[in-house]
Amino acid sequence: MKTTKFNTSQLVLLGLMTAILLLMAYTPLGYLNIGPLAITFNMIPVAIAAITMGPVGGAITGAVFGMTSFLQCIGVGGTSAMGAILFDINPILAFIQRFVPRFLDGLLLGYIFRGMRRFTNTYVSCLVTGFCSAFLNTLFFMSALVLLFGNTSYMQELMGGKNVIAFVCGFVGINAVCEMVSATIITGAVGIALYKAHFVPAPKRAAA
Repeated sequence: MKTTKFNTSQLVLLGLMTAILLLMAYTPLGYLNIGPLAITFNMIPVAIAAITMGPVGGAITGAVFGMTSFLQCIGVGGTSAMGAILFDINPILAFIQRFVPRFLDGLLLGYIFRGMRRFTNTYVSCLVTGFCSAFLNTLFFMSALVLLFGNTSYMQELMGGKNVIAFVCGFVGINAVCEMVSATIITGAVGIALYKAHFVPAPKRAAA
């Protein structure tokens, strides 16, 4: 069975990304408020961990992100109004809805980066991974929200008679677009810098 082993520099980087993620999750550094908008940057450390340490690194930091998100449902490190309501409805489903999408996102980002590098250069691979970090986070989060809580009176009131697609597009709005743009740019810049500093493993090209 193939096992994943991190070298010392990767372990240090994993610890650093986890610390940055916790700092961003529990301070305003993780959010940019523009008028009514709240744009989160919390997926970026997850993307960086996935780039430098593969699916395992992405999954670990994704799990940390998911846990901080769930803890906000009970007022630990901030309060999520929606999370608190979902927790009151069903705490187990609230945990699944908050944790699983972030864990799954981090895991998949590692495979996305590895797959992209077989066909393109490191910079483009970092850009795509950054974009996917925000896109998949939104996709998985909203999908879990609708699937697990769609039949509740709370969600029915939020949806206001709209179909699922119209509700999701209207709910995430420009926030999701801004998150995808920022995650793409920042992850691309940080990823290529770490590659030049030899924190990113050399690419494996597809066999001819």
